[in-house]
Amino acid sequence: MSKIVFFNIPAYGHTNPTIEVVRELCNKGNEVWYYSYRAVKEKIEDTGAKYIECDQYLPEFKPEDEKKVGKDFAALIEVIVDTTLKMEKTVCRDLSILQPDCIVSDSVCFWGKLFARKLKIPFISSTTTFAFNKYSAKLMKPGFREALRTLFGWARINRKMKELRENGYEVESFVSLIGNDNETNTIVYTSKEFQPLADTFSDKFVFVGPSLKEVKTDLMDKKRPLIYISLGTVLTKNKGFYRNCIKALGDKPFDVIMSIGEETEIESLGEIPSNIEVKNWVNQIEILQRANVFISHCGMNSVNESLYFGVPLVTFPQHSEQGLVAKRVVDLGAGIPLRKNDPDMINKAIQELLTNGSYKERARKIGEGFKESGGAKKAACFILEVIDKEKKIF
Repeated sequence: MSKIVFFNIPAYGHTNPTIEVVRELCNKGNEVWYYSYRAVKEKIEDTGAKYIECDQYLPEFKPEDEKKVGKDFAALIEVIVDTTLKMEKTVCRDLSILQPDCIVSDSVCFWGKLFARKLKIPFISSTTTFAFNKYSAKLMKPGFREALRTLFGWARINRKMKELRENGYEVESFVSLIGNDNETNTIVYTSKEFQPLADTFSDKFVFVGPSLKEVKTDLMDKKRPLIYISLGTVLTKNKGFYRNCIKALGDKPFDVIMSIGEETEIESLGEIPSNIEVKNWVNQIEILQRANVFISHCGMNSVNESLYFGVPLVTFPQHSEQGLVAKRVVDLGAGIPLRKNDPDMINKAIQELLTNGSYKERARKIGEGFKESGGAKKAACFILEVIDKEKKIF
């Protein structure tokens, strides 16, 4: 039996892939402690892990601040460093008492990595996006505003790196903190086929594919195609896009389910045609098992889930990281980009995916590769193998 500690950020997209991995570890008789946030407490405790609340360490956020952190790299670094230093005394004391066999931390939950380094605890990175190294990072093309924010944020970033060093953390630069390196054991929740430049990563990287909970759905024969639309769970306030989808797809010979998030009122979108169902939240995995096309913001989890079930995508990314995922979908022939937020363009994109079977076939093949990658079971086995190797060394 091993003792394993997980750390994560307050984001569903980064937490959800780890849930079934934790369940696997607990089912195998291991003890798991999970440092996370109130919004996902129930999910974590359902796995059998011990949930440890971290909400008290986060800075106070206004709604506009949360969106800023999502697009302003310097703001993100400031939150990370401030959170690390607020958590340090209590968490490092707890870890010293617990003496875990390893720490598994999300790749952007840097405090997990920093605590592991400081306390010399074996560390595994959990990467729910593409893995990035000096080669694949060049593929990321930030928008003008994002690039400008980063440029003007260098001084803030360097101040925070200095603050970490003054508190005993050995950090060369922010690049060494945020990047994946070939010496760190790393779980990546996609397949080697879908990962750009996969051959540039060492054998310390294990590509396990999506880690999904099985959700049963009614797969009876459908009389009409089903179109699913979602912009994820973070940047969901986009009434113009939703209204254009309604205008483009209303009263067409297919059904539409559109998930608009909690921040947009359904009534604000006007009259909804009878073939369109608008909801603030849906069970995405259940819907994707029935869908024919997915119009997506191209968050990594959404794309993984779509391709896992062989559903081609209309890509509509909202920032640079999603743009890279969207480009990968298009490059591999499993979807097409929405060039413009326009009703005619939306309709044409849907018609192309419904009538050209090559997109469906390519999505299906990628999905098969995802399933063959091993998922949560392979990730759990990898964690236990790393622990076993460390125990043999010492």
